[in-house]
Amino acid sequence: MRRLIHLMLSPSCRLARLLVAEKRVACDPAHAEDARNPMPIFIDLDGTRAEGIWAIVDHLESNYPDRPLAPEDPGERRASLRWLDWAMGPFHEQVTQRILYEKAGQRFTGAPGRRAPDMNIVRTGRDELRLALAAIGRAMEAGGNLSGRAPALGDLAVAAHLSALDYFGEVPWSEFAAANEWYVRMKSRPSFRSILADRVPGQPPASHYAELDF
Repeated sequence: MRRLIHLMLSPSCRLARLLVAEKRVACDPAHAEDARNPMPIFIDLDGTRAEGIWAIVDHLESNYPDRPLAPEDPGERRASLRWLDWAMGPFHEQVTQRILYEKAGQRFTGAPGRRAPDMNIVRTGRDELRLALAAIGRAMEAGGNLSGRAPALGDLAVAAHLSALDYFGEVPWSEFAAANEWYVRMKSRPSFRSILADRVPGQPPASHYAELDF
C-alpha cells in the first residue's frame, strides 16, 4: 500500500494530502513519529520515496498523469505555479509562520521548539493575512479561481495554508467575501474531507472549521 507520512497541521503536508486525493491515488496516511524530520514523505508501491512537497508534486505528475494538477493552458499554468510559489514562499514566511507556528505545537506542524506564543508576531501575521486575502479576492473576482477556469495546483496550495490557519479561527472571512466564496468552493471538494476531519487532541478547531456554509 502506498503511504503518505505527514504532520496534521503542516501546510505542505496538507497540500500533499490534497494532491494525492485529487489524483485519486489510494494511499495510507500516517502521522510522522518524529516531527523534527522533513515532511511530507510519499512512499509508492514500488518503494520509491518522494521526500518533500516539490518531490511529491513531481512524482505524482510524472507517474500518475491522469487528472493533471497544473492547467494545460500555458498562461494558466504559469499563473498556477506563481500562486504555488507564493503560497509556499512569501505567504508561508509572512503569515503561516507568524500565526500557525506561534499557536500550534511542533508535533503537528514541524515548527521549531514549542514556547509561549508571541502575540506581537501573531498580530504582524494577521496584518499580512488581510493583505493576502484581498489579493486572493481580486484574483477570484477576475477569473473565478486563482489561476484559471478550474481549481489547480496554486489554488490547492493556498487553500492548504488557509485551512491550517482556519483551524484556529484565524481567517477573518467576514471581511473578505470574495476570498470566502472561493475557499468555500475549495473546502467543498472531496479531496478536503480528510483535512476537515482533522482534530488535534486537546485543541479542537474553530466551530466553523468543517462547515461548508459559514
